[in-house]
Amino acid sequence: MNALGRRLSLLGNSFQRPFLRRRLGRVVLEHVDGVPLLVLPQVFNPVVFRTGTVLARTVASSPLAASHPDSRALDLGTGSGVGAVFAARRGHRVVAVDVNAAAVRCARLNALLNGLEESIEARQGDLFGPVEGEIFDLILFNPPFFRGAPRDPLDFAWRGTDVLERFAAGLPAALAPGGTALLLLSTDGDGPVLLAALRDRGFAIDSAARRDFGNEVVTVHAVRHPAGPSGDGRIQQAPEGPHDS
Repeated sequence: MNALGRRLSLLGNSFQRPFLRRRLGRVVLEHVDGVPLLVLPQVFNPVVFRTGTVLARTVASSPLAASHPDSRALDLGTGSGVGAVFAARRGHRVVAVDVNAAAVRCARLNALLNGLEESIEARQGDLFGPVEGEIFDLILFNPPFFRGAPRDPLDFAWRGTDVLERFAAGLPAALAPGGTALLLLSTDGDGPVLLAALRDRGFAIDSAARRDFGNEVVTVHAVRHPAGPSGDGRIQQAPEGPHDS
């Protein structure tokens, strides 16, 4: 995006954000590309904050998220369950994990709302703790971008002390050989630290999707297991959807 386009985008965001924030702190029904999602108070809203929508659209469109018989997906930090819902719609059996009890309830409600309760299991806990010893073909993660101790349950979506390092340490055991993790990072926060830690562990990383919002750029990184096939290193770009509302 050129300088003029970025300024216009920032101006548009400054007008839009106050209206979107009225949807926070209350029960609200959102839609992502026609898929209904109930968002409870104290749960990260994937439409207002946009990143959940970007990840969901990548799951919906990328060949990297295609399922096969008996394929399993893990949605870490599931929030409303948007990633889990979109992974289940592609045929995966999904475990959705969140440290926030309200988010776990929300993910279960959205599984029911979308008729996917047989495909999505929501568990409460911290990162890979609730799935210790289990292996997944697809792992989704939209991590907290900022450093610091969370102030309340919702703040776990924004802030963490060592979440990025612990994710990098736990991923090799949880991701199946040949599997892929779709990891969403923003130009805000400590994303480069996590990418460096994953490369140090032998993971290959490519871009699966990218969205420039003017005030930040978010990228969905495709992280390949070091024990998996290398292929030709090329990742098909997921198409951008319409601007989030």
